[in-house]
Amino acid sequence: MFRKVLIANRGEIACRVIRTARRMGVASVAVFSDPDADALHVEMADEAWRLGPAPARDSYLCAEKIIEVARHTGADVIHPGYGFLAESAAFSERCAQAGIVFIGPSPRTMQAVGDKAAAKRLMNEIGVPTLPGFHGDGQDARLFASVAREIGYPVVIKASAGGGGRGMRVVQTEDELSGAMESAAREAALAFGDGRLLLEKFVERPRHVEIQFVADAHGNVATFAERDCSLQRRHQKVIEESPGPGVANEMRAALWNATRRIARASAYVGAGTAEFLLDGLSFYFLEVNARLQVEHPVTEMISGMDLVEWQFRVASGESLPKRQDEIGSRGWAIEARLCAEDPAQDFRPSSGAIAHLRLPAESERLRVEIGVKEGDAISSHYDSLLAKVVAWDEERDGAVRLLARALDAIAIVGVASNLDFLRALLRNDAFLDGHADTSLAQDVANALQPLPADETLLLAAAAAGWRARESASIACSDPYSPWAVADAWRLYGEDRQKVAFRYDGRLLECDIVLIDADSFRMTTPQGALLVTAKHVGERLALFVEGRRKEVAVATLPSGWVVIVDGRNYFLEWIETLAPPPKPVERERPFMAPLPARVAKVLVKRGDHIEKGAPLILLEAMKMEIPINAPHEGVVKEVYCGEGQSVREGEELLAWRSADDVA
Repeated sequence: MFRKVLIANRGEIACRVIRTARRMGVASVAVFSDPDADALHVEMADEAWRLGPAPARDSYLCAEKIIEVARHTGADVIHPGYGFLAESAAFSERCAQAGIVFIGPSPRTMQAVGDKAAAKRLMNEIGVPTLPGFHGDGQDARLFASVAREIGYPVVIKASAGGGGRGMRVVQTEDELSGAMESAAREAALAFGDGRLLLEKFVERPRHVEIQFVADAHGNVATFAERDCSLQRRHQKVIEESPGPGVANEMRAALWNATRRIARASAYVGAGTAEFLLDGLSFYFLEVNARLQVEHPVTEMISGMDLVEWQFRVASGESLPKRQDEIGSRGWAIEARLCAEDPAQDFRPSSGAIAHLRLPAESERLRVEIGVKEGDAISSHYDSLLAKVVAWDEERDGAVRLLARALDAIAIVGVASNLDFLRALLRNDAFLDGHADTSLAQDVANALQPLPADETLLLAAAAAGWRARESASIACSDPYSPWAVADAWRLYGEDRQKVAFRYDGRLLECDIVLIDADSFRMTTPQGALLVTAKHVGERLALFVEGRRKEVAVATLPSGWVVIVDGRNYFLEWIETLAPPPKPVERERPFMAPLPARVAKVLVKRGDHIEKGAPLILLEAMKMEIPINAPHEGVVKEVYCGEGQSVREGEELLAWRSADDVA
């Protein structure tokens, strides 16, 4: 077995690999970019080495630096995780030249199946069904248009060199094709360092099912129960479960047989996943992910196996730890991906600092895979995935209920997240009935509405937070002094204070009269209420006129976030003695929503633009983010250039609406 492993990745997968390495007695080396210097994977590893500045091309995608660190530290094996260099045949080859074992298939195998276009050609040779399309070397838009006309729209463009939805665009008409190709190629180059594309017929509402497999160097191939990954946004998975609801034994056997043929035809050694589309009683090969998948814990929960350990053992030349007939499948497992993104803004990635983070307690039935901690800054340079929550039960209904309760217990403040979206998915009737397809997640996102808030409860919680901060600011260091007791005693009269907050564009205000260290009377336009606030661990138990409700209150510089049932409600504090605020400027929609790089400027000064037209394309968190025209108008000035880095809130262009032009 290996002595020391270098993990050429970051986030939760780096932490995941370190845990298994530690259990197996293998020392671990972490690598990090400048923003990740204090990251969780850096803390967990036995040693950690800096790669360089934030951009992935200068750090996590820099093969030379990673191999040099491995040499310096004496690491005899590199685990690439997923993403970055995980499916790079060139990196695998360079590891071999340096005498370092790469945990993954050989460069030759990776070229055969890790590249989507090459994999499609192999499938045609061995008789595994594929979707019609173009998988050749040509990248000319006219060639793609010719194929698209032949097979019929809609079609889908995909990155040849990687998966995860990066560099993937659905094209409905020929007019969209050229622009979609440019955009997909840029995103693919950003994510994988390779902008080559392929084209396929787009199936409208299929199911997405995949087979986990592991093959050793002795000709053995093990396949595991299928995972259903149909719930996706932006063509990226958000909920995965195993086994797949309604997958018949005959279909499962056919998928297993196809997967074994793929592994043997490509001389595969290592862990991989064969992905398929199910359309009625037919299935079509999509791709091979020549690496460990994000959703591998789902398979681990139902099989009882540690797939990272299997990777280590197979890479060291051992046979598979279990024969096919020894691999069982027990119960049901389901995983949700917690991401820093805003579903209300078409899942736009979110960056910022995590001011408050609370997670459910882990158990044999509930697993939390996370790569961040409270206080961490979420960088715009990397993927938006924060954590994965995996639940297991004997039956599907029980696993879904357990996961739903776990998501309700999560609280995160400081970045936008997809928590409410995940909660809504798990309560959707089509999902509960096992009838999800690849369009369901977007349908749920389109219908997602914020739940009505109990404004009285929010006001009481924010007032309690304000009171705690005020008490702390005047606290006396002498515990025996009468001034150290926050009992609201006054020589004359009562202590009455006016506090005000802005919530969701509305003003919430009240008068507070302190009663004792825990209680106060709160008077609002609707009447007077008795409020008692007591700390229960890290939470706050609020008693409002006899009703008890546990909440959490996170303090921010500008106010408080009240967390009720896992949902965030921000109340901005208004200084009642301050002068009135200046008039609010008109909304400026042309500001960078997060730190980003300008990928393309599509307009120039004086251009007349129609509503909805793209103006600027930004790159952040391995994604392209378009800045579109909110209405018809004219570009007055462009303040940014291609390749430029922009700060969050930085103005990108000046605009004159059509009404102003007239």
